[in-house]
Amino acid sequence: MKRIRAASARRKRSLLRKMTMDRWLYLMLLPGIIYFLLFKYGPMWGIVIAFQDYSPFQGMTGSKWVGMKHFHRLFTDPTFFVLLKNTLLLSVMNLAFVFPMPIIFALMLNELRTAKFKRIIQTLIYIPHFMSWVIIVGMFYVIIEMQDGIFQEILASMGLQKFTIMMNPDLFRPMYILQSIWKDTGWGTIIYLAALAGVDPQLYEASKMDGAGRMRQLWHITLPCIRSTIIILLILKIGDILELGFDHVFLLLNPLNRGVAEIFDTYVYTSGIVQGAFSYSTAVGLFKSFVGLVLVLAANRLSKKFGEEGII
Repeated sequence: MKRIRAASARRKRSLLRKMTMDRWLYLMLLPGIIYFLLFKYGPMWGIVIAFQDYSPFQGMTGSKWVGMKHFHRLFTDPTFFVLLKNTLLLSVMNLAFVFPMPIIFALMLNELRTAKFKRIIQTLIYIPHFMSWVIIVGMFYVIIEMQDGIFQEILASMGLQKFTIMMNPDLFRPMYILQSIWKDTGWGTIIYLAALAGVDPQLYEASKMDGAGRMRQLWHITLPCIRSTIIILLILKIGDILELGFDHVFLLLNPLNRGVAEIFDTYVYTSGIVQGAFSYSTAVGLFKSFVGLVLVLAANRLSKKFGEEGII
C-alpha cells in the first residue's frame, strides 16, 4: 500500500514538474479551455428544460417537470418524419457530393508544378469560405434570381423563358449542394494539402523506378497515405449528419420550398424562438445531438474494426 502511495506521489510530482516547465504553453491553452467551459459545457445545464414545461418567469428551478412529454410530442408529430426525411436527404447528398470535393481539389492542386499558378488557384477557392452565408446566398440571388440578373438575361438572349430557381422546390437541394461546394471546398482543401505534404517523396521516386504512372502513384501511394485523415474527417462529418447549418438553409427557405427545405435546425428556430415553445425546441435539439453522438461512436468503432485510427 505504501509503495502504491509513493508511486502515486511521484507521478503527481512529475506531472507538476512538467506543467511548471511548460507553464507558458498551458497559459496559451487557457483561453481555449475557458471558451469551451463557458460556451460549450456551461449551456448544457439548459438541457433540463427539455423535460420541463419551461416558463421564463418561473425559471428552470420553478418550472413544472413533465418528463418525456415533449419527446413523445416530437415522435408522434407527422412533421417529425418530414423533418427527418429532409435532413437525411440533404445530409446524404452532402456526404456524397460536398465531402469528396476537397479531396479531389487537393489531389489536383498537388499535381500542379507551377507554384505561382497553384497559389492563385488556392487563393481563389479559399476566399468563399471567409464569406458569410448571407453574402453567398445574396450573390446567388442577384445573379440567377433577379429578373434583370445575368442568368435570366442569358436565358432571354437564347430565346428561353425566364423562371425562378430559388423558389422552385425541386431545385432547392441542388442549389444547397452547389453553394456548399463553392463555400466549403477551399477550407477542406487546406487540411488535405497539409496531409499530402507529409507524404514521403521517396515513395514516388521508388514507384517511378518500378514504372508506375501518375494514376498508379495516386491510387497506391497518395490516397493510402492520407487515408487516416480522410477517415477522421468522415467520422466527424457523420457525427454532424443532422447538423446542416441553420443560417444556410434558413436563407434559402421560403413558403414555396418549405416542404423540402424545412430541417431540424430551422424547425427549432420556428418552434423555439418564433412560437416560444422553449422546452419542445430544446427536446428537438437534444434528440438531434443524441443521434449525432451515436453516429460518431458507431463510425469510430467501425473505422477501428477496419484497422483505421479513430478519434476516441
